[in-house]
Amino acid sequence: MLKQHLQLKLSQKLSPQQIQLMKLIQLPTQAFEQRIRQELEENPALEKGKEELDHEVSDVYEDDLYENNHQEIDAQDVNIDDYLSDDEFPDYKTQSNNYAEQEEREIPYAAGQSFYQSLIDQLNQQMTTEREWLIAAFLIGSIDESGYLRRPMLDLLDDLAFNENLIASEQEVEQVIEQFLHKLDPAGVGARTLEECLLVQLSRKTSTEAIKNAKLLIEVAFDAFSKKHYDKIMQRLKWDEQTLREALHEIEKLNPKPGSAFTEQGKITEHIIPDFTLMVQDGSIDVQLNGRNAPELHVSQAYQTLMHTYKDGADKTPSLKEAVTFIKHKLDAAQWFIDAIRQRQDTLLRTMNAIVAHQKEYFLTGDETKIKPLILKDIAQEIQMDISTVSRVVNSKYVDTPYGTHLVKYYFSEGMKNDQGDDISTKEIKTILGQIIEAEDKSKPLNDDDLTKILKEKGYPIARRTVAKYREQLGLPVARLRKSL
Repeated sequence: MLKQHLQLKLSQKLSPQQIQLMKLIQLPTQAFEQRIRQELEENPALEKGKEELDHEVSDVYEDDLYENNHQEIDAQDVNIDDYLSDDEFPDYKTQSNNYAEQEEREIPYAAGQSFYQSLIDQLNQQMTTEREWLIAAFLIGSIDESGYLRRPMLDLLDDLAFNENLIASEQEVEQVIEQFLHKLDPAGVGARTLEECLLVQLSRKTSTEAIKNAKLLIEVAFDAFSKKHYDKIMQRLKWDEQTLREALHEIEKLNPKPGSAFTEQGKITEHIIPDFTLMVQDGSIDVQLNGRNAPELHVSQAYQTLMHTYKDGADKTPSLKEAVTFIKHKLDAAQWFIDAIRQRQDTLLRTMNAIVAHQKEYFLTGDETKIKPLILKDIAQEIQMDISTVSRVVNSKYVDTPYGTHLVKYYFSEGMKNDQGDDISTKEIKTILGQIIEAEDKSKPLNDDDLTKILKEKGYPIARRTVAKYREQLGLPVARLRKSL
């Protein structure tokens, strides 16, 4: 049975031009440059550089463009839900920080030897039987980036049987690990645990009393060592403080992640290109947009001439009309792209200037305790734009200041009131907290209760759990792990 009914539905649509603008706004400088190169390649009606105007032709095209812009857009509207779901992971965020995929391919980097290949080359220099080499090579392939062989022994034996057609015993594999893997560089590679990694490194050092004590400490009191229970260690091993200090000093020289020393060499050095430059001079602040964000583009005069020729021509065949439709589409797209870039520049500058005005005291002094509480909504209301637009700007743009280069979102933080009733930024509290911990007596580090009391005395009445959260955000361990002799 057929039924008819009415249904009201409220939906928001974005035009292709609005979508283009938002995608341009969220791009950092280098990805933005790549987007311009892509548009120049795809649209022959868009040209780079200053335009040499032919006023007669230009006027004709501008009149036509004006008429076109005041008509209903022929392109299909885009559902905002579809757009926003795609926008959550823009292409540039899947690349290394602030670099576009094509840009990385164009930059020549020296290709170093891989970690795996380095270990295989070292294995080839050792005297092994064919069977030992196959087992050792398989084990090397199971080593992770940190240099550890973390897979369970049973899994290794099963894979050796299925993948290499080798039936080996646990004792045989253990022997290969000890005789061959533990002789590879960096020292400690192929260890199954942190204890084993440290012991392998110590065994490669010239034996001294401190080295012997360091080995003993790891072998019989590793748990107490990892928890920094120094009093228990001295009591158990019957050591004085000097003996323990010397043993700890030797252990501190070791690398707990031997593989990372090699993999760090293969990493590509990344460079941040600031989107803004902020200068402070004589009490005034000047914000400038990176010139690479403001390219000179213009609509091709040759394409405008073609449009002008068509308007004056009498012979308007279907094939000619089809060609002119293509030309007009390219001209409109070029003009839309130029307008979107101008709006992008205006949006970036308005947003950054509003942030600078709010954080003026900080930018004049460089004192992080002067950073005021600031959220996206504050700036959105100030510049009368949507919060999502502000978010696209602050989450992907960098500003070069006299105090360092930071993401624009660095200047945003939540706020709370101090004991005077004044609004203060959480960044200010974290800065003070870091200073307190840095100045503490490391032999008797302050616990979170002590830190809470000190902060309250300084005028920051915050809870202990909040202190613990800020300490963790600063990357600082608990008091027990900050203790040193």
